[in-house]
Amino acid sequence: MRLGERTGRKKLTTPVRVMHFDLSDEQTAALLGELDRIIDGDRYPFSPRIRTLKEIRAKIKPHPARASAAPPPSTKYYEPPSKGRYKRHR
Repeated sequence: MRLGERTGRKKLTTPVRVMHFDLSDEQTAALLGELDRIIDGDRYPFSPRIRTLKEIRAKIKPHPARASAAPPPSTKYYEPPSKGRYKRHR
């Protein structure tokens, strides 16, 4: 079989099981530290492996909600240039 050739097999869909870990704060901190070390030190930050580790890290320690952005400034009114600066020269 060559690279990129289809095998004709269908993807197997398995039901997703939820796992709950009873980790102490110390264990959670150690796990997050290891995940951070692996993710930050990896040569290929967009590889499927690192994406999976980032998703795991996000489940353990969700990012805080971002503050909503300030509303865009109202439209500015620009006046034409003053007459003195752009006078016609005769």
